[in-house]
Amino acid sequence: MDTNNPVEPGKEKNQPDINENDSASFEDLLNEDFPTVNTGDKIQSVVASITKDHVMLDIKRKVETPIPISEFLDENGECVVSVGDTVDVLVTRFNPEDGSIRISYGRLIRDELIRKLEIALKNKELCSGMVKTKVKGGLSIMIGGESGIKAFMPFSHINTKPTNEIDSLIGQKIEFFVESISPKKDSIVVSRRTYLEKLREEEKAKTLETIEEGQIREGIIKNITDYGVFIDLGGVDGLLHVSDISWGRVETPNQIFQSGQAVTVKVLSFDPEKQKISLGIKQLSEEPWLKVPDKYPVGTRVQGKVVGLTDYGAFVELEEGVEGLLHVSELSWTKRIRRASDLLKIGDRIDAVVLKLDLDGKKISLGLKQIESNPWEELKEKFPEGTVIESKVKNVTDFGVFVELGEGIDGLVRFQDLSWSKRIKHPRELYKKGDLITAVVLRIDVESEKVSLGIKQLFSDPWSTATEKYEIGRMVTGKIVSITDFGIFIELEPGLEALLHESEAIVEKGKTLTESYNPNDAITAKIISMNINSKKIGLSLKKIKEDQEKTEIDSYKKSVDSAPNTLGSLLKKEMMRKEKENVADSK
Repeated sequence: MDTNNPVEPGKEKNQPDINENDSASFEDLLNEDFPTVNTGDKIQSVVASITKDHVMLDIKRKVETPIPISEFLDENGECVVSVGDTVDVLVTRFNPEDGSIRISYGRLIRDELIRKLEIALKNKELCSGMVKTKVKGGLSIMIGGESGIKAFMPFSHINTKPTNEIDSLIGQKIEFFVESISPKKDSIVVSRRTYLEKLREEEKAKTLETIEEGQIREGIIKNITDYGVFIDLGGVDGLLHVSDISWGRVETPNQIFQSGQAVTVKVLSFDPEKQKISLGIKQLSEEPWLKVPDKYPVGTRVQGKVVGLTDYGAFVELEEGVEGLLHVSELSWTKRIRRASDLLKIGDRIDAVVLKLDLDGKKISLGLKQIESNPWEELKEKFPEGTVIESKVKNVTDFGVFVELGEGIDGLVRFQDLSWSKRIKHPRELYKKGDLITAVVLRIDVESEKVSLGIKQLFSDPWSTATEKYEIGRMVTGKIVSITDFGIFIELEPGLEALLHESEAIVEKGKTLTESYNPNDAITAKIISMNINSKKIGLSLKKIKEDQEKTEIDSYKKSVDSAPNTLGSLLKKEMMRKEKENVADSK
């Protein structure tokens, strides 16, 4: 069927098949010579004149025969004939007795259109028509102009998928295939969807024949999802994955594209068997990371925009496709910042310094604090190792005492650096927040940003000379510093303590150590053990008593042995023997 001369189906039910003109009166036609005609014949006529409502036709009768002008209007409402034109019309009724005749141009056109539509249905030929209006369940289509016939297009046959373009089609000329014609030829169903599907299949076959990896092609965005964009390349869809949209950060494709938008893409891969096509847009431009080593060497000061925030840092865009990570530990030299969002927000433009490049992993480490001088280096110059400082206690913990050295900088006196040998259960026994203390700088670690301080180092280690001052068997005097269940700790000198174990103490029967001794009391004991490596000295009171008793016995024995063997001297010797046995038993 010629698509340049489209046909248009049918009249709605209950609509008259023809527009009938009034027949010439018998009197007017009397004694006239009539050509021989029959009902259903097609005859020629000449357009005699055209009025506002009628086209007057000369059919070789005495009187010109009028036909409503509506039968001669095309789809644009224009009359298709002019005065003098020869026009075929259909004889719809002829009475040979009185010569009366009725003719119709529209009925002839309708019959011809029906015949052509039947051929189009059989041969699956393309037809066209004008969308007149929306009706229940679909659209009313006029085929062949105003004098043609109406057809019905269900909503499901308007497009290949649900569409919101229905209203915009009204008044438009569209193409379609005939789906069915009822036996009475009063119902014609057409489908634009079938036509579009055929077009798409033809277009798809052509695209699949010509598409190649590396091609630059134009497409129309068909669908947008969170993970990418489906693009119609011509009957076949390709996927533009979100990771291939831009070298830079893309949160969601909806922020960049909209359905129906025309885009230029590059074919990244094509699987002919599965008909899968991967597309890219960022690949249309050079990858920015190729120039990163030259543009952003380590130590370079750069400017960028904060495009992402996490608890551990901020992502800074240096240019499209190039981002660096500003770790939370690199935000400040002295402030303890837990989250990057405590200092920065999305959209901030900041200066930073390139700390590290990982070209394989496409990572750039940035620092914000490096814009300013390092206060830890300044601190190391100000307080070299061995410097004695005086400052306030900022905090006391289980493991040591923090001392304030400057704005945001603290030094730590560790638990083990509080005293050489003093038994301390918790640093709070000695210090509290706000106390002014004196300490010595042991080490300043600029890289790890830590300062180690010591208090015991203000004094020499008493254990270094302990072997010279204290030896086993020596009598020493010290001050009781603490009493426990297992013994008494005695300070012999600052930083050096000894233990008087309960087994070596002298306690009255029925009493405990705490009932027998008091803190700060002076006490004299004998050294019975010493271990320099473990820094332990053992004392004894019992040993002193034993030594005293032995001395007394030895002295008494000596005096007895020198006396003559009289009865009295013999009795004394017996008494000494028994006393010696008692002493042994008591041990």
